[in-house]
Amino acid sequence: MQLADLGARVIKVEHPRRGDDTRAWGPPFVGGESAYFLSVNRNKESLALDLKHPRARPVLDPLIAKADVVVENFRPGTMDRLGLTYESMRAVNPRLVYCSISGFGQTGPRRLEAGYDAMMQAEGGLMSITGAAGGPPFRLGVAIGDIATGLFAAQGILAALLARERLGEGQRVDIAMLDSVTALLTYQAASAFATGKTPSRMGNRHPSIAPYDTFRAADGEFVLSVGNDTQFRRFCETVRRPELAGDPRFATNENRVRHYDALRSALEPVLAGWERSALLAALTAAGVPSAAVRSVTDALADPQLAAREMIVPLEHVTAGAIRVLGTPVKLSQTPASVRTPPPALGQHTRDILRTDVGMSEEEIGEFVT
Repeated sequence: MQLADLGARVIKVEHPRRGDDTRAWGPPFVGGESAYFLSVNRNKESLALDLKHPRARPVLDPLIAKADVVVENFRPGTMDRLGLTYESMRAVNPRLVYCSISGFGQTGPRRLEAGYDAMMQAEGGLMSITGAAGGPPFRLGVAIGDIATGLFAAQGILAALLARERLGEGQRVDIAMLDSVTALLTYQAASAFATGKTPSRMGNRHPSIAPYDTFRAADGEFVLSVGNDTQFRRFCETVRRPELAGDPRFATNENRVRHYDALRSALEPVLAGWERSALLAALTAAGVPSAAVRSVTDALADPQLAAREMIVPLEHVTAGAIRVLGTPVKLSQTPASVRTPPPALGQHTRDILRTDVGMSEEEIGEFVT
């Protein structure tokens, strides 16, 4: 989807009867279409093709010959059994970038295992640091493993395309979900390397910055993100507790982290006496980073997102009027765009077979059932 937003023509190859698994993920459904599927499939065409059919390869070869990129996310070995290996496609198109996305990657002792987002959040250590202190581990509220893997895949593909301009040939891109989730651990992994201790769940607080946490005002929760000592002094002045900035326990970030329980105990009754909107306005005016904890609906209604074209209306062939998220990548000369709605299953099969594969109407009639 990211590559499509950036201008690529993307043909999504799906099984003729069941299609992409996410087409069945719901509720909710909109006009019979999965809202989940609609969220990640705009700007694509759908080609309904059974890859196990003996006539599948003759359909694919003309597409492979002109493609810049092939992306597949089967379990390792599946494409080999289908006769769709990187080597066989490279023989058709040496400039092809072939990206394989899998749970554990194309190498290593666990390469043949299947992988889903929740599994990777668990196996990658992410769940172990998500949730309240002393409480159970939690999966993030979005499929961050899937999303991060897609982000790294797009990055790898773009790097391979850039390298192709120098080398004159494509290459294989191997992206593993476990690798991607583990890469998100960043400073938590650094802490484990440095101390030999396992990071623990800390709720919404930050292990290395304070106060950087969720607090409650009189009428709702908000996030306070004090990133340095200057901001802390401004914060204390704004909430009318300047003496806290002079307390040796709280004067530096290191000390605030070490004495966090005492700091939070001092701040909670102060912040609870403010109306949230008034407090956030005062903190913003003072240059202290803070934000209301908003619902998804409230967040999507922010005029800032509308101004940034992050909410896009589309007309779907069966679901009718829908809205999708826009692209966060803003380019000045070659802007990304949301051009077409997510496709119905096989919506573009006949056009692709006619225009790209070169089939006659008679051949298409025999092929499409």
